[in-house]
Amino acid sequence: MFIYFVDSAYLQHIPWYLTLIGARIMSSNMMFQKILLMFMSLLVAAWIIGMISHNSTKFWSALNLSISLRNWNTSTNSSYPKTPLSPLKSLTETELRIKGIVEKLDQLIPPRPFTHVNTTTSAAHSRVTILNPQDTYCRGDQLDILLEMRDHLGHRKEYGRDFLRARMSSPALKAGAAGKVTDFNNGTYLVSFTLFWEGQVSLSLLLIHPSEGVSALWRARNQGYDRVIFKGQFVNGTTQVFTECGLTPISSAELCEYLDTRDQEAFYCVRPQHMPCGALTHMTTRNREISYLTVKEQSLFHRSNVGVEMMKHLKHINVSRCNKNENIKEKCQTGMKVPVPGGYTLEGRWITTFCNQTEFNTIKMNDCLKGKLIYLLGDSTLRQWIYYLPKVVKTLKYFDLHGTGIFKTHLLLDAERQIQVQWKKHSYPFITFQLYSVIEEGYIPREIDRIPGDRNTAISITLGQHFRLFPIDIFIRRVISVRNAIERLLLRSPATKVILKTENIREMHTDTERLGDFHGYIQYLTMKDIFKDLNVGVIDAWDMTIAYGTNNVHPPDQVIANQINMFLNYIC
Repeated sequence: MFIYFVDSAYLQHIPWYLTLIGARIMSSNMMFQKILLMFMSLLVAAWIIGMISHNSTKFWSALNLSISLRNWNTSTNSSYPKTPLSPLKSLTETELRIKGIVEKLDQLIPPRPFTHVNTTTSAAHSRVTILNPQDTYCRGDQLDILLEMRDHLGHRKEYGRDFLRARMSSPALKAGAAGKVTDFNNGTYLVSFTLFWEGQVSLSLLLIHPSEGVSALWRARNQGYDRVIFKGQFVNGTTQVFTECGLTPISSAELCEYLDTRDQEAFYCVRPQHMPCGALTHMTTRNREISYLTVKEQSLFHRSNVGVEMMKHLKHINVSRCNKNENIKEKCQTGMKVPVPGGYTLEGRWITTFCNQTEFNTIKMNDCLKGKLIYLLGDSTLRQWIYYLPKVVKTLKYFDLHGTGIFKTHLLLDAERQIQVQWKKHSYPFITFQLYSVIEEGYIPREIDRIPGDRNTAISITLGQHFRLFPIDIFIRRVISVRNAIERLLLRSPATKVILKTENIREMHTDTERLGDFHGYIQYLTMKDIFKDLNVGVIDAWDMTIAYGTNNVHPPDQVIANQINMFLNYIC
């Protein structure tokens, strides 16, 4: 039975002849009443449909108005510029998800205006207290530190969101691990260290940026797409022309539009005279001299104010074995949840905390790779893998695909063992002064769609460093599209292994507004959230590079070797 609930406002306008029919029914016999009752029901339904049809334009206009108002409210409250939408087109599922993520981030990083630098967080005036201090700790214990933030005048801070980095280390043991920071959002923090190894351990807590600086960086990042100048090279025979390009329309001149309508990706170039849009062959980029920070805000990012140690006077601690038994862990496999921290280094080797890993020597590595098709999709931090592999797997040889420059597609082959390893850079935005080819340019989701997949196919993906210079919606959209492509891949080939490598930390005193690790950390958290509950493996390069203490966008070979070892643990 279908029950229709009709608004009383509609009932007020039921035509008089339907009312009259109802009255006549009451005075007829029962059979006739039933027939007429059915007939009246049909007439009422037809009338309601007609009314809805007549008012459909008003109904949809009201719906679109509601959506438009919600967008307007978001654009006034949110800090990032929205991509213009048609007023008659409702938000897509992806756009709604992007909007929701950005709103959460805006709540996480609220505006923190300040009148003077003295009212911002001070590392020197803040107080650090070890909770339940001991002369000696046991391996496996957790050491907790209470942090009370104060400004340069000694006043207690009443809000959080300072950007902190906690690390413990034993240089003599080549050991290190990240700490975990819990923000109570009231000016106090709990910093927790798990004591993974025995010996003398040093603790470090860096104030990378005060909360006021974090707020300024977030606002500045999301104010514009114009920090980078893209220059596209168009070729027609012997004629070469460069024009300006970008992620958004950049001129009132005639444009070439390079659109991916499914994933809602777009790239634009000013169209050169007498050349088709298909003549675009290469791209290069330059930084635009522009800043969205005020002079007062910029002072927070002077070298002496970035990465200030907060535990200068805290001596090392001593950790003993204490005969504690270690928990037996299951083999590393995709789909496992990676905790924070997810591992530590000891004698230079990365040791996971959540799964039982194998140490792949050259023989085991050769056995693991035999018959494998491996696709590395991302930036130059993943290209480091393809540079490192031939150093240990001597049978892997470079195959020349006749590209140019270091950003061409790289291919390693071992025909006898049927091993293929390919690296391909991700598409726009890709930032470099060097000229690179865009003839075979493909967004990572499209590249994934071209891979059939099977039990001997593995894919590793990384995104992040090149996205730090742009509003966060660009990054979120790409990561959502990558997740969708992985879901399609795992539907057609569940046995394919997909491994996500997060971005790593980089130079601390680089161009903070454009490239600083705060932007990377937000992307790191966002990517982990979007990929949660997906059957992929995670190599937490952020966690790993903090543990190794490598403040370099391209970590040294020791770190790369341990990333590859983790990758092999997932696929073999």
